[in-house]
Amino acid sequence: MSVDRLRRTAADPPNSAAVHSRSLSRQVHPGAWWLWSLGLAAAASRTSNPLLLLLVLAVAGFVVAARRGDAPWARSYAAFLRLGLLVLAARMVFAIVLGSPVGGTHVLFTLPQLPLPGWAQGVRLGGSVTLEGVLFALYEGLRLAVLLACVGAANALASPSRLLRSLPGALYEAGVAAVVAMTFAPNLVADVRRLRAARRLRGRTDRGVRAVLSVGLPVLEGALERSVALAAAMDTRGFGRTADVPRRVVRTGGALTLTGLLGVCAATYGLLTAGSHPWALPVLAAGVLALGAGLALGSRRAVRTRYRPDPWALPEWLTALSGVLVAAALIWYAGRWPEALTPPVVPPAAPRLPLLPAVAVLIGLLPAFATPEPPRSTR
Repeated sequence: MSVDRLRRTAADPPNSAAVHSRSLSRQVHPGAWWLWSLGLAAAASRTSNPLLLLLVLAVAGFVVAARRGDAPWARSYAAFLRLGLLVLAARMVFAIVLGSPVGGTHVLFTLPQLPLPGWAQGVRLGGSVTLEGVLFALYEGLRLAVLLACVGAANALASPSRLLRSLPGALYEAGVAAVVAMTFAPNLVADVRRLRAARRLRGRTDRGVRAVLSVGLPVLEGALERSVALAAAMDTRGFGRTADVPRRVVRTGGALTLTGLLGVCAATYGLLTAGSHPWALPVLAAGVLALGAGLALGSRRAVRTRYRPDPWALPEWLTALSGVLVAAALIWYAGRWPEALTPPVVPPAAPRLPLLPAVAVLIGLLPAFATPEPPRSTR
């Protein structure tokens, strides 16, 4: 290319459509994505209906496919799905080998049973495997797999470093540890892809036990080094500096934060467990107030500035609200009609899809249409 042509290309104005699309695309606040995913996870924890669980999984997967970027941590959703399948398979194997707490009369097959000593009463190895026990293990394992998928959706949509930047100053130490932990899995997936591609370029197979063993140690080492490098980079930018505040303020803030967390955990347990617990909502309100006061006092120790803070606009409100509405709807429905969300396994019956909970779960699709597209990296 000649010099004159290069000058004309540099002098040409940029495409207006491309500039407009880049101005509309931005990253959604990571806190909104985590509130949305935790709402889906709370909804999944209230039901063992496989149809509703698969619907929650489909909603999470659709939103991830629509609003996932091209960053390395955005490719970790498939790994969480594989982990969920592994957990489901392990739950089924344990139910078959070790037995199930649910008895039944429909015997599928019988395994050789090993005799155990008297101190191991209640535990068995082998024996009859019933249809009721297999269904119970399948429903429980599927629920745990969907919970992992909801957490994986948050990991694929929310940037860990931006999430740390949005945390209050009182949670700095815990935030650094959480970011290192959350970036380990995405970096692990990125390193696996890179090493498998390198093996294919060298003419070696990337499948089989030998291939897994050859890339296992480099993958673990690379992911850990990148996570620690991220924490060191944040520390060199002044995240660890603290201000001099009176000791009584620090102790009061810590006590309020701990009390608030305990109150929120107890209230969450009361809201998510079966039965009516009228004390749960007052304890939740008191815990949130104590936690907010503790974080406000603890933030006095933080002396850091925020460069270009992430906005919390209408898309963030709609994203967080959709997750909260899904969780609230299924918690309310489970308290009124628990038999619709928990299909019976004794006697075994085909699960049915309740209409109102299904419509409530579909509210979780709102972020796929109400949020802007994430910016794509230019190469």
